[in-house]
Amino acid sequence: MNSATARPLLLGVAIVAIAGLGWLWQSNRTGQAAAAKAPAAAPATAVDVAKVTPTDVPVSVEGLGTVQAFYTVTVTARVDGQLDKVAFTEGQEVRKGDLLAQIDPRPYQAALDQATAAAAKDAAQLTNAKLDLKRYELLAPEQLASKQTVDTQRALVAQLEAQLQADQASIESARTQLDYTTITSPINGRTGVRLVDPGNNVRAADTAGIVVLTQLQPISVILALPEESLGDVNAALARGPVGAVAVSRDRRDELDRGTVALVDNLIDQTTGTVKVKATFPNAHRKLWPGQFVNVRVQTKLRKQALTIPFSAVQRGPDGTFVYVVQKDMTVEVVPLTLGEQWGDLVIVEHGLEAGQSVVASNQYRLQPKSAIRANPATAPAKGGAS
Repeated sequence: MNSATARPLLLGVAIVAIAGLGWLWQSNRTGQAAAAKAPAAAPATAVDVAKVTPTDVPVSVEGLGTVQAFYTVTVTARVDGQLDKVAFTEGQEVRKGDLLAQIDPRPYQAALDQATAAAAKDAAQLTNAKLDLKRYELLAPEQLASKQTVDTQRALVAQLEAQLQADQASIESARTQLDYTTITSPINGRTGVRLVDPGNNVRAADTAGIVVLTQLQPISVILALPEESLGDVNAALARGPVGAVAVSRDRRDELDRGTVALVDNLIDQTTGTVKVKATFPNAHRKLWPGQFVNVRVQTKLRKQALTIPFSAVQRGPDGTFVYVVQKDMTVEVVPLTLGEQWGDLVIVEHGLEAGQSVVASNQYRLQPKSAIRANPATAPAKGGAS
């Protein structure tokens, strides 16, 4: 090959080589740009995880109730007179028999003294009449006293005996009236606002009273339950004492635990509810007359029911569901059927098995196949159920 032919051939080879290098450079640049544009894998979402756990769950019906004092007493005067003394402080705790008020006792003491004196006078007359009768009875056989005289004396003795009985009744009445001037507490309770000040005249006919006492320990709650629950409540009462739990209106705080005292003997046809009365010891005074509370009445106990935290339950167009944790730490949506709620737990009737793990927080950031990482305090054991 001469030099004239070789020169064009070398030029063509060089052009092809340059073109190939350019194509390789452009492909590499395009790949780098694509790699730069590709999104990074989404980080795992931190969530709380809870186990599906078999638990003994008390099944309850719930109703709104009103707290009522176990006893309420309006303390009134039982005799007329001037109120000399008020012996209680408003809001004071009093025991049965404690002095509450004192009415001027002097008129009633005088009446008692008068009745006592009249009884003494009549007793002396009766003694003398009995002596005369005894004398007449001794003289009658000797015809020194007529039969009429003896009979008249016997009648006088009987009359004086009856008078003495009336005098004794007057003494008891006067003593009772005198006792009424000292007003004591009929129950253990708490005083309310003082309704009458010392120095005022009070009357037995007054209905406002001097003070209202309420017994707070124990205390009662009257609640209304749907008539559909009447059968369950009565069945529970037939088995024995039925527990009741009073909780706050927002259902966050448990206030006290007690028992059902009675179920009313009729159903309110206007509301379709039945009244139930529950009694609570109220040791910590968390229940107060007039307060509105929610009351849960336990009707039965579900043994080893499957439970999950209520916070794990989600609601969608097709009903309730949960995110179940898989072995590869991703989640799947599982529909489920729920039973009764108990505090922060809810019974699962269908959809889950014991030992499975469910997501209990941050569900709004999840979708099927989302990767998760369990918060340390709730992380399931390695190789946990899917």
